[in-house]
Amino acid sequence: MLTHAINRTNLPPWLIASRHFNRNPKTIEIQGVRNTHKRLFEMLDEEPDRKIRAHVFHGYMNVAFQLHQWKAQRSPNSRRSLKNSYLRFLRGWMFDSNSVEGAVIKGWAESRFGLSPTYHRERIEPDTPAYTIFELHRAQGSTRTCAIDSQFDLLYEYVQYELARRFQPSWTLTLYRGVYDFEEHRVIEKGSEDMVLWMNNMSSFTLDFERAWEFGTTVISADVPLSKIFYLSGILPTSLLLGEQEALVIGGEYDVILHKG
Repeated sequence: MLTHAINRTNLPPWLIASRHFNRNPKTIEIQGVRNTHKRLFEMLDEEPDRKIRAHVFHGYMNVAFQLHQWKAQRSPNSRRSLKNSYLRFLRGWMFDSNSVEGAVIKGWAESRFGLSPTYHRERIEPDTPAYTIFELHRAQGSTRTCAIDSQFDLLYEYVQYELARRFQPSWTLTLYRGVYDFEEHRVIEKGSEDMVLWMNNMSSFTLDFERAWEFGTTVISADVPLSKIFYLSGILPTSLLLGEQEALVIGGEYDVILHKG
């Protein structure tokens, strides 16, 4: 089972995961997030400078989740739970998507979009030891911080807000991913120059075709709906998080083109 019957968005998992969705994108909203944080988006609407908007967002996150209070906590666990914010998990993913931090992000994608992870250090099948290990890593990471899934919810909605302001009326971005083999991917259809892949519920891509070659002997390109981009390098201030044109993309079926070295 690659999708669940229930998620926390306005669209069903099977639709979000489908090739049809990628060809006919729709807005995805995580239930209640925009309404709960209405004041943030009102402040963003009033600011024309995207760099200032990024700092407004980060400052709001600090206050909303009390991230700036970590030094005032008495116990090491309390200090750690606030210090280990959404930024720590993004950095962890960029260092190693199969890390504990990577498991937390994949777990968030599973709970919000209803898409099961298909790879975490090894291929994952439902009700197998590989899935149990993934759940263990997710639990280990989640206990390190406060309300990390809620932090990711707001990050996703902020990224969607920024993408809409920057790229409208375009609904997709062409992104690239370098691969050595297709162990991490499920091949649905295969042609000589194209494929249909089932991507992991969260996967890394890049905006830079040349950089993608650093990560594999084959590069795949895909037209990715803006609504399936969880994070894009440059959205946050570079003083907080560096990235190499990286995009974190929600998975499912993707038509991809093969570029062979």
